[in-house]
Amino acid sequence: MENTEHLTGPHKFEMESWISCAPFERLLNMKIVEASAGRATLTMPFFVDFAQGGGLMHGGALVSLADTAVVMAIKSIIDPQTHFATVSLETKFLYPVKQGIVTARAKVTNQKERILHGQATVYNEEERSVLTFTSTFKMSKDKTIKNIAFQDTPGSDSNG
Repeated sequence: MENTEHLTGPHKFEMESWISCAPFERLLNMKIVEASAGRATLTMPFFVDFAQGGGLMHGGALVSLADTAVVMAIKSIIDPQTHFATVSLETKFLYPVKQGIVTARAKVTNQKERILHGQATVYNEEERSVLTFTSTFKMSKDKTIKNIAFQDTPGSDSNG
């Protein structure tokens, strides 16, 4: 049997900066348009490699974009090098993506101690909502969050 340890990890790499794409996100060609004050916008093209068997954009690729957008919104309000992870998520697929570039707009909706809640909507090139996404993240101990105001907007969940 071939030794594949060098291929399967554990891996160590350096991020370009605190708010930048990791290798998986670069693989999906995600681009960070903005990330500040608990909000983020990211884009991703629909390449044929991201298609499912019926020729539509794979749901996993769309969820990855939404999740990463919330991550970047979180990173914009916490100290660099803070460790945190998605602990739950819910996705609703609203409309198929057949072509073009998709855009995720995300925000942190609530924070209590080490738990952060976020939401994202992914849009197609016609600005039609194709996916809604809510998630919960947990930070490592002894980390602080910058003081920001969470604004209720239509469709936001700030009850956390």
